[in-house]
Amino acid sequence: MKLAFSIAWRFLMSAKKQTIVIVLGIAVGVSVQVFIGSLISGLQVDLIDTAVGSTTQITVSSDIDRTIDLNPGEISLPVITDQNVVSDISEISDDLIYVTETLDVIGFIEKDGIEKQVVFRGFDLEQAEGIYKLESDEKLVYGRMPEEADELILGIDFYTEYQENDINLFDENNPITVDVRRQGSNDLVSFKVVGFFDLGVKALNNAWGIESIEAARSVYGIDDYYISSIEMQVSDPFLAQELATQIQNELGDSYEITNWMDEQASLLSGLQGQSISSLMIQVFVIVAVVLGISSTLAITVLQKSKQIGILKAMGLTDKDASFVFLSEGAILGIFGAITGVIFGVGLSVMFVTFAIDQTTGEPVVPLNIDPGFIVLSAFIALFASILSALLPARRSSKMTVIEVIRNA
Repeated sequence: MKLAFSIAWRFLMSAKKQTIVIVLGIAVGVSVQVFIGSLISGLQVDLIDTAVGSTTQITVSSDIDRTIDLNPGEISLPVITDQNVVSDISEISDDLIYVTETLDVIGFIEKDGIEKQVVFRGFDLEQAEGIYKLESDEKLVYGRMPEEADELILGIDFYTEYQENDINLFDENNPITVDVRRQGSNDLVSFKVVGFFDLGVKALNNAWGIESIEAARSVYGIDDYYISSIEMQVSDPFLAQELATQIQNELGDSYEITNWMDEQASLLSGLQGQSISSLMIQVFVIVAVVLGISSTLAITVLQKSKQIGILKAMGLTDKDASFVFLSEGAILGIFGAITGVIFGVGLSVMFVTFAIDQTTGEPVVPLNIDPGFIVLSAFIALFASILSALLPARRSSKMTVIEVIRNA
């Protein structure tokens, strides 16, 4: 084995230009794999983060209308009244990283004669922060999060609309008070507006008011345990469908379980299409590398036939002759893979550095450079290089001294 490796190295060094060309060919293949893989992966991560990274990925709601006692009457809504449901769900899997209760109230904000319909969303604010990232600078445009039961934050569109009517809805030092009433009721509840958020979705910025779940109950005028739904985020978004099934089996048919993978099937289909396209590109690149190395080494067998014949006459076995060309494939694969990884990572860094959005200064497509994928690409290139050397190795093993002398 050591002898075969030594001969292979000498063969490669005797044709340095040819060796460099082959190494560069492998390197180009690996660099394309690394760059395309990182680009597609980064695009998918960005799409997932944009679509479901800051929203609920699994939602549990009731399938049964339950009566809520209100003053002055009663209404029936599909609400959850079992206080143990949240803890039961949390124990199903450690992959459910955020689980928050929500209570939605459809109502109105009234200020200086202007009334606007709002969906008041009462959250367990600590858990909801993990889902909606409301405290980040990008989301919380003005002010702070609610800290008391009589405080709320509104979408940025409320701020804009009221400002156009010369009405101020925000004073950080002295919060503005607005009157809130539930749909179907004339009872008013006063709240302080302590901030404005921007979720990046106009429909939400124009409709949501966010508060604590206790504040939402005060709008209903109730103290009992009622929640509209339970919202969750998962450690890996692609586990949402599987976990939703587990939750359904645990809770039974009286609850409706939805997940983003079912509700956004078109997005999921697009992501799968991207993955398949990336895989096809990488397969064709590897095929090109294999054909290139195989044809080059086949020519090398012919070029080195005299040397192989002499070595066999001196006692080189057929097995060692095969190992000579397998070693050549391995050496070319190792150097090509290392060079390709360097080129690929360098190309990825250059892309992130120069392909930026002129408005935000952020990369157009954030790359996701996965060390595991890079190592896998390098090993695939090495395997392809050794595989491409099999035919030349087999041919060299069958070459006899008499055949060499006859063709000399």
